[in-house]
Amino acid sequence: MSAQLEALARSVRVAARALGRAGLVHAYGHCSARIDAASFLVAPSRPLGLVRPGERCTVVPLEGELPEGVLPEVRIHREIYRRRPDVGGVARIQPPKLMSLSVLGRTPLARHGFGAYFHPQPPLWDDPLLLRSDVQARRLAEQLGDARAIVMRGNGAVTAGQSLQAAVVLAWYLEDAARVELDCLSAAAHTLPTCLSEEQSAVRATWNGRLLERMWDYLTAGDAELD
Repeated sequence: MSAQLEALARSVRVAARALGRAGLVHAYGHCSARIDAASFLVAPSRPLGLVRPGERCTVVPLEGELPEGVLPEVRIHREIYRRRPDVGGVARIQPPKLMSLSVLGRTPLARHGFGAYFHPQPPLWDDPLLLRSDVQARRLAEQLGDARAIVMRGNGAVTAGQSLQAAVVLAWYLEDAARVELDCLSAAAHTLPTCLSEEQSAVRATWNGRLLERMWDYLTAGDAELD
């Protein structure tokens, strides 16, 4: 493995453990980073919080079959990378608040700053079954469109960022948006706050001021593979 690819693999492992520490995945979940226009690198096929320093990640081509040992749902990553050249990282997550919201057939509205990144709200993949076929993966990627995340009813979510770091940060933002949404739904209807407008969300959903870097530092603090 080249030094460049090994550096990317280290980022994938760090991201995997960050998702685990933050409670955004448990026994299930996976993450990946784009290598180039023809391939991406996916985390080891085990609980992300248990990925070991130096553990081997797998190169997955955008064309052809999934490599042996790669989890079936990684085909979701493949379809997103095929359709979205702007995407550099994908996270398949199982956050608890979002899971509860999704079984109600809802996704979080843009009610606060972190929700603005998904304005007006993430699309809902309204199928609770496991996604194990190329046809399903293609349909999910098509429904995702240009959005930063898609919520899967009773089955977590997928985030897509310009980098894997962004996908991980968006995963945290998405779970926080779900927390706020559930809190609002538990209040009386007349107390529900207004949502951010499209214009407000466009201004608020920024990475300026090292917003991405600061959250990434927060989520990865103390990781064994960071200097």
